[in-house]
Amino acid sequence: MKKTISLFLMSLMGMVGTYAFGTARSDTVERLQSSVEVIRSIMNTPDKGIPEEVLADAKCMVVVPHLIKGGFIFGGKHGRGVASCRTSDGWSAPAFVSVGGGSWGLQIGVEGVDLVMLVMNDQGLQHLLSSKFALTGEGSVAAGPVGRHASAGTDWKMNTEMLTYSRSKGVFAGLTLEGAVIEQDDDSTRAIYGKHMMFRNILSGKAKTPRSGEAFIEAVSNAGHQAHLAEANDKK
Repeated sequence: MKKTISLFLMSLMGMVGTYAFGTARSDTVERLQSSVEVIRSIMNTPDKGIPEEVLADAKCMVVVPHLIKGGFIFGGKHGRGVASCRTSDGWSAPAFVSVGGGSWGLQIGVEGVDLVMLVMNDQGLQHLLSSKFALTGEGSVAAGPVGRHASAGTDWKMNTEMLTYSRSKGVFAGLTLEGAVIEQDDDSTRAIYGKHMMFRNILSGKAKTPRSGEAFIEAVSNAGHQAHLAEANDKK
């Protein structure tokens, strides 16, 4: 009798584990698809989106679709997203991130937003590759410029590690994220890759893009390519 109960409990635990894994994978695949939609919206609204120069120079892109809803002048907040970085062979496979903590300088409101973060220099890249870091201001993070072109008077290109944006109702706006913590989302990583993988290895181009992440990488690559072409044409 005891043996039968033990076998039943082991079987039940296995079923629960399989269900949880399947749910995590389904949620992560949905997040990848939502991130593709956010990136496409950047390219479809050039006058109200992220400037060509910023996209063309970005070393990494992090997209957090459907950031948790509510007013966030005070208190915690949380979202999960997807990142990719430029490598010598193109954009890296998708790496999964978690964003939380801190009191951000903008009340997001009740409708929820999409969050886009762009790493702009080598120091910011190294911070992102570290698997966990806090956005502390003083050059590490700034609200990004918006519009077809970035103002020549800003110092985003030389000094800022990361530019941040929010999107609500199709319109992008600069967002202050000081105090937020970005770290690797281990659950989503296992759900897509089937095992634990180091954040640095994925973003450095040492991982193969899974089929479920191909559309996301294609969208990131197209956004960067179009931005380069637009920037080149504007200079003629």
